[in-house]
Amino acid sequence: MVGADQAEKAIIVGAEEDGELEELAGLVHSAGGRVVGMVYWRKAKPDAAYFLGEGKLWELKDQLRINEADLVVFDDELTPVQMRNLQEELQVKVVDRTGLILDIFAQRARTKEAKLQVERAQLEYLLPRLSGHGEELSRLAGGIGTRGPGESKLESDRRRIRRQIGLLNRQLKQVKANRQLQREARKRLDWPVIALVGYTNAGKSTLFSLLTGAEVMVADRLFSTLDPLFRRIDFPNQQAAILIDTVGFIRKLPHQLVDSFRATLEEMHEADLLLHVVNLASPYLEEEYMAVTGLLRELGLEEKPVFTVLNKMDLVSNEFTVLRALRNYPNALAVSAKTGAGIEELKGKLMEFLSSRVCRGKFYIPFSESRYLSLFHEKGKVYKKEFQEAGVYLDAELPRIWFERLSRFKA
Repeated sequence: MVGADQAEKAIIVGAEEDGELEELAGLVHSAGGRVVGMVYWRKAKPDAAYFLGEGKLWELKDQLRINEADLVVFDDELTPVQMRNLQEELQVKVVDRTGLILDIFAQRARTKEAKLQVERAQLEYLLPRLSGHGEELSRLAGGIGTRGPGESKLESDRRRIRRQIGLLNRQLKQVKANRQLQREARKRLDWPVIALVGYTNAGKSTLFSLLTGAEVMVADRLFSTLDPLFRRIDFPNQQAAILIDTVGFIRKLPHQLVDSFRATLEEMHEADLLLHVVNLASPYLEEEYMAVTGLLRELGLEEKPVFTVLNKMDLVSNEFTVLRALRNYPNALAVSAKTGAGIEELKGKLMEFLSSRVCRGKFYIPFSESRYLSLFHEKGKVYKKEFQEAGVYLDAELPRIWFERLSRFKA
């Protein structure tokens, strides 16, 4: 992160409701900028040419002059025409919410997969905005909104950009195939999978580290985790599961990122249980909760079992706030991943889930797969066991989660 003196000075533009501008300011800070002014606009039909009406445009010019700012960030997505007109009119760099979030992802990407995903998302975003970019970047080069693919790619013609997107698609297709192989390897372990999901900066990585004992990067900033992390979590009753930490969600998450990170987000489809981590101390708890549930619906995950983990209870002094949230959200419990409060209760609920909903059925285990026999005794109850010519016949009762995982052996 650059120092305050070197940070780009930004004026942010958006609606003053539900903490949207406060969140936008946090995004600017995460990108390495410093907010020095705000311009509010009422949510109405945007002007086709400049997004803002004439009066608000003059107010924005005044803010730029008074604060000597060199960047304007809009909380909404601008059309290519609006962005080009605004930059010509204001003579400073203009970035919209989508471009800002893509920029943050470009800074956070560490692995080859994340870099490929971010680069494709940026190129798809830039393609319709390519006209005039070379001239604009030569005048406004560097800083927020210009990181990622690099100027040479941004100055390319559309054909070259499309070729690069095609190459990235092929590389990501191979990444997806590799991920599928990794999933198959995990399935062979026959461990349940639990995925952490939630709004960015809700404390998922802190909770992940506490539950698994793994040392992972924990930062009080947006999108500190881009790549899914996998660790084994052991329970006192000798059960074990795989815990996944995933990228944080946010309101108005750019569709380019949803598409690009779809292979990563597909890890959640393999989960037996989702832990929706919510920042209990956020003044916009309800909006953040709804943003995540909306994305889960978009990804086809609304039918997954979910526990709502109300995190950061150590930052809430009003006990009625906690009680109200516990009452309002499904399968909810309050914890503090920072202090450890409520974690044993959470583990207890997880053990209960893994052991609950018992199913009874008949199974046939070939001798070639005999390593699975011990699981029936370890995880459930065997009522009948009969050795046959090529395998073992079992009448057994298992927790639902294990019943489904061993269903390929059903007789």
